[in-house]
Amino acid sequence: MADLRVQARSLSAIHSNGRVSDDLKTISDSSQEKACELLRSGFYGISSSESLLRRARYGPNLISHEQRAPVLREIWSRANSPLNALLLSLSLVSYSLGDIRAAIVISAIVILSVGMAFIQEHRSSNAAAKLRAMVRSLATVHRPEGAIDRTEEIAVEDLVPGDVIQLSAGDLIPADVRLLTATDLYVNQSALTGETMPVEKQAMCRPHRMESPLDRKNLCYVGSNVVSGFGRALVIKTGASTFFGALAEKVVAQQEKTAFDRGINRFTWLMIGVTLVLAPLVFVINWVTKGDWLQALLFAVAICVGLTPEMLPMAVTINLAKGALAMARSRVIVKRLNAIQNLGAMDVLCTDKTGTLTQDKIILKQHVDMHGRDSQKVLHYAYLNSYFQSGLKNLLDIAVLEHGDVHDALGVDEHFEKVGEIPFDFSRRRLSVIVADRQDRHVLICKGAVEEIFSVSTHYEDAGTIGTLDAGHLETAKKETVVLNKSGFRVVAVAYKEMQAIKTNYSVKDECAMVLLGYISFLDPPKESAPKAIAALKASGVQVKILTGDNEVITRKICGDVGIEVEDVLLGPDLEKMDDHAARTAAASIHVFAKLTPAQKERIVNLLQASGRVVGFLALLWQVFSGRVIFGIPMKGFA
Repeated sequence: MADLRVQARSLSAIHSNGRVSDDLKTISDSSQEKACELLRSGFYGISSSESLLRRARYGPNLISHEQRAPVLREIWSRANSPLNALLLSLSLVSYSLGDIRAAIVISAIVILSVGMAFIQEHRSSNAAAKLRAMVRSLATVHRPEGAIDRTEEIAVEDLVPGDVIQLSAGDLIPADVRLLTATDLYVNQSALTGETMPVEKQAMCRPHRMESPLDRKNLCYVGSNVVSGFGRALVIKTGASTFFGALAEKVVAQQEKTAFDRGINRFTWLMIGVTLVLAPLVFVINWVTKGDWLQALLFAVAICVGLTPEMLPMAVTINLAKGALAMARSRVIVKRLNAIQNLGAMDVLCTDKTGTLTQDKIILKQHVDMHGRDSQKVLHYAYLNSYFQSGLKNLLDIAVLEHGDVHDALGVDEHFEKVGEIPFDFSRRRLSVIVADRQDRHVLICKGAVEEIFSVSTHYEDAGTIGTLDAGHLETAKKETVVLNKSGFRVVAVAYKEMQAIKTNYSVKDECAMVLLGYISFLDPPKESAPKAIAALKASGVQVKILTGDNEVITRKICGDVGIEVEDVLLGPDLEKMDDHAARTAAASIHVFAKLTPAQKERIVNLLQASGRVVGFLALLWQVFSGRVIFGIPMKGFA
C-alpha cells in the first residue's frame, strides 16, 4: 500500500510539474518497464474503470484555446473604451441640461459603432466555431480486461496519463508519449521544431545529455504526426501539462491590446485631460465676465462637445469593417476588427520558414555521381528501389516516385521484376531491393544514409567506368556529400551490385562489396511568391525576421534563395543563455534565428513589442486537436 502511495505521488509530480524537460527526461531515461511503473500502468495500458478515475482527476485532454465569450461579454468588450465612456458622459450631461437632441445623437453614434463591431466579430467567431466543429480526432487505446488485451477507439480528450495507444501512419500525436515499441516510425515535428524532414523515433532507452526534450528519440509530442511506420506509446502528459499545452495556455492567457487600441486610448485620455482643464477654465471666465452661471455652464459643455470627435468611433468602425469584408472576399476570417489597422502599422514581421517561405513539400532536387555531376543512372536506380519496396513510402520515396517519366523510360513493368527485399531498420539505416532484368541478372539496389552506404561499398562508378573505392576516392565522395549538406540538402546515397540469377533468398549479408553510384539530394524549396513578398515588405518599410526551429545551414540556404540578407544567425541554445537586455538587443539587430523552440519564438516577439515595435507573426503552426484548431503562437495584435 505504501508503494502505491509513492507511485501515486510520482504520477502526480510527473503530470503537474511545470519543469517539462525534467519530467520528460525522467521517463525518457527509464526503461519501458520502469516508465510504465512510474505511470502506474502496464505494457497493455490501464482498465476502463481506472481510466475513468484518472479522467476525473486530470480532466479532459484538451489544449487551452480562446474561449467563446457570451454575447453580453462580447458587447461589453466592444463598448468598454475610454472614448465611448467620454461620449456617453457628454450625452448624459447634455440630457441633464435639457439638450435632448444632442444626447440622442451622441448616444446613437456610440450604439451604432458598438453594434456594427459586435455583428462583424460575432459572425467571424461563428465561422471559426463551425470550422472547429468539422474536425474530431480519435485515438486507438489498449484496454486490458483480465488476461485479454483489447483495443478500442476513443475521443482524444478522453485520454489520461497511463493509457497505452497505438500509433500508425497518418495519426496525430494526441498527447506527450513515451514509445514502448516502434517499427520504422518517422514523425513530422515541423510544427514544433520547424524541421521539414521527418525524424526517426525509437523505443529504446538511451540516456544522454538532453539540450532539448524535442531531441529525444523515444518521446513524441502533441503538435506532431506520424509520417510512416507504427508503434505503441505510453501517455505521459495530457492537456495543459503537455509541452505544447503549456505554451498554448500561456499564450491564450495573454490578451494584449493592439497598437490600435493603445493609440485610441492615448488619444481619448488626451481629450479627457484637455476637457478637464479647459471646461472649468471656460466656465469660470464666462461666469465672472457675464455673471450668468447657467449660461456659462452650457457654454462650457458646448466647448466639451465641440472638442470631442463624436463621429470618430463610427468612422473607425466603418473603415475597419470595410477592411474585414475585403479580406473575407479572400477567404480570411478576421475575428478582431482592431487587427485590421495593425496590418498597416506593422513595422516588423516575424515569420517561420517551413510552410511560409518554403512549400513544406520535399522534392528531389539533384541526382549526381560521386563527383557532383548529373547522373540519370542514379535517378533510375533510386526510382527502382522506391518503386519496388513493400514498406510504407516515406516523404523521400514519394519525392522520387514523382518522377513518373522514369517509369516509362525504363519500362519498369516490362523489363524488371522484383526478386527480394531487405527491409529498412534503424541499425543499418538503409533499404535494398533485388530486381531481375532481361539479361538474366539480379541487381541489388541499396539506398540509405551516406555513412552506411560507404561502409558496404568497395567500388565506385564514374561515367560508366567501375573503379576501386580506395581512401582517395572515398575522401572525394565524402567531400561531395559535405558540399551538398552545406547547401542545405538532405543527402541519400545509392549503391548497387550485379549478380547472377542463382539465388532466391537474400539477407543483410548480401549487402557487401557494392558499387557506389552516387547521391540523390532533397530540399524543401522556397515558394515562388516568397522573393516578391519579401521585396514588397521591404519596400513598405517592414523589417522581416526569420524565426525557425530548423538548423542554421538550411535556414541560410532558404534565406539566400528568397532575398533575405544573412549576416548573423542566433541559435536557440545561445538565446536561452541571454538575459532580457542582451536578448532585446539581439532581437533588434539580428534578422535570422534558428533552432528555436516555440517558447523562444514567443520571447523574441515579446521583446520586440516591449521595444515599441508593432510586430506580426506569420506561421503555418497549427494543429487540429480534438476538433479544435490551435495556433502555436498567434500573430500578436493580429486577427
